[in-house]
Amino acid sequence: MPKKAVILLEGTKMGTGQLYVQAAKCLGLHPIVLSADPARYNYLATENTEAIRVDTDDLDALIRECSRLRETYDIVGITGFPVPGEAVYATVAKLCRHFGLPGPNPASIDQCCDKFNQRQLLAEAGVPVPAYRLAANATEVESAAAEIGLPVILKPAVGNGSTGVRLCRDAGELAEHTTYLLGGKYIWQTSPRILVEEFAQGPYFTADIMGNEVVAVGAATFGPPPHFVYDEYIYPAPLTDDQRTRIVDVSLSCLRALDLNWGPTNIEFRWTERGPVVIEVNPRLAGSPDPQLIQLACGVDLVTEHIKLVVGDECDLRKRHSQTASARFLVPDRDGTLDWIDGADQAADVPGVAEVTWYIKPPRPVIRKGDSRDCIGHVIAASPNHQQTEVILQLAVDLIRWSITPFATHDE
Repeated sequence: MPKKAVILLEGTKMGTGQLYVQAAKCLGLHPIVLSADPARYNYLATENTEAIRVDTDDLDALIRECSRLRETYDIVGITGFPVPGEAVYATVAKLCRHFGLPGPNPASIDQCCDKFNQRQLLAEAGVPVPAYRLAANATEVESAAAEIGLPVILKPAVGNGSTGVRLCRDAGELAEHTTYLLGGKYIWQTSPRILVEEFAQGPYFTADIMGNEVVAVGAATFGPPPHFVYDEYIYPAPLTDDQRTRIVDVSLSCLRALDLNWGPTNIEFRWTERGPVVIEVNPRLAGSPDPQLIQLACGVDLVTEHIKLVVGDECDLRKRHSQTASARFLVPDRDGTLDWIDGADQAADVPGVAEVTWYIKPPRPVIRKGDSRDCIGHVIAASPNHQQTEVILQLAVDLIRWSITPFATHDE
């Protein structure tokens, strides 16, 4: 009898790929990773995981490879990792549809991938979103910003991980970032289309959903503007019952507006004077460390439950306990060569610390880009309450040190 296998498309450097591989094995499945460059992912060797090189942007090539694998294995499910993002998950949806396997609606995923299209659908459904305009050149950007009023957010209409996203507080910053996006430095996934958006000011929250159920609501803080680099995540978010109810209600409105009713969804909010305003709907599971935090906070393993859905089983979203889990991101304050890291083992030994993870290893050049790629690691802690978790995190982070030697300048 052929071995039951699950195909996992692409991979991620931030730990979620390894979580999927481990969860698949725990469910008695044989994970097979399809990636454009398997050598990028160290966990494949660590987990002794079968990996096949294939162009993950080529749907026909993926169909051929999956068909070939079906000659050897009983392929019971196909899914993809949250990062690099919605484009991979849209491909996953098409593969599931082609092979008659459980999966999301490809059309629903596709319409979410374009942030402008997503904004229009949400606005038409009466979901609170920031004011927005679409621009294709510098003149249109300037005009849109004038209509909305500074400050504004400029972001590519397609993308993830805050790549290319910047807060523009005045005309100078607006012109500078427009030049960056349109001047050849930014690598576009599609034809250049910029979303010019009202800066919805207020605390940031995120809702993590499976099917039609909001499993958890978290909060996050960011480093200094004009960029949006995560500083800390916490689950559950410190909300009143009324605030949580309003976020859940708006989340369910998003699902209806975008026809998302299968599998994981992650929705980002800002709590403004209007209440919860939707910043983005991601038709996928949030990347690491969100799944680990949710499991520590309430006992629901979203990665495992997602795989259950993928292979046609029922998922179990019952909460098993209640505590506060938080992640502090480790972000360098300069560009240069990361020479060494120290104190990680001592930090991991602090009672209450669940995880100390590095995304890169020294020696390694560090070039900050003003997005999620700036993070070089994270520390996760959990305890019965918010205050205690913050104390644990700070104790651990204070033990960690690293050295970055600035790049030599031409003047030297």
